[in-house]
Amino acid sequence: MLYLVLALLVILLVFGPQAWVRHEMSRHASDRPDLPGTGGELARHLLDRFQLGSVTVESTPGGDHYDPGARAVRLSPDNHDGRSITAVAVAAHEVAHAIQHHQGSVLFAWRTALARFLGIFDKVAMGIMITAPLVAILTRVPSIGLMQFGLAIALLGVGLVVHLVTLPLELDASFGKALPILTADGYLDSRDLPAARGVLRAAAFTYVAGALIGLLNFLRLLRIIR
Repeated sequence: MLYLVLALLVILLVFGPQAWVRHEMSRHASDRPDLPGTGGELARHLLDRFQLGSVTVESTPGGDHYDPGARAVRLSPDNHDGRSITAVAVAAHEVAHAIQHHQGSVLFAWRTALARFLGIFDKVAMGIMITAPLVAILTRVPSIGLMQFGLAIALLGVGLVVHLVTLPLELDASFGKALPILTADGYLDSRDLPAARGVLRAAAFTYVAGALIGLLNFLRLLRIIR
């Protein structure tokens, strides 16, 4: 019974944030013809306002994000073409990442550099994990296998570092930049600000589930080695 409760808590901890983010985004995604523009139009306006004319705004099915390599704010079709609180808030959030990039944020540079090699690190770590027992058997030196496991853990730990660096960046994008812009500059009526705040909170915590999954996997591997 105790293991069942613990399993349910882990499931809730991992998948709860994702469900909450989806709920908060869809909750304020209804069309608002009274808004002055779409999410894509607001993103273009804000980029021009902050002298980031070289950054493009694109509609993509790949999800909302800012691509620092291509210098592009990419929005899902609903947020790019939609007139909703969600579209406006998400557009402001992604533009905030472009502002972080332009301002030379150290955290942003670290996250970008680490994320670029994250896929490679994961593949190498998995390869090391799979071959470690075989190497230990062939060499008849158990310590070599343990060294391989340790290296794999270190490589997988890079993913955890990426998530830890990402969280403060996301919070700054939502509440350090996007919300003050929407609030102080009158892009939204004061009655819409609570809804925008909720969307921005959801946008900032999109990576919480990823961080939790990374932490759980990291701890599980540590337990295996022990």
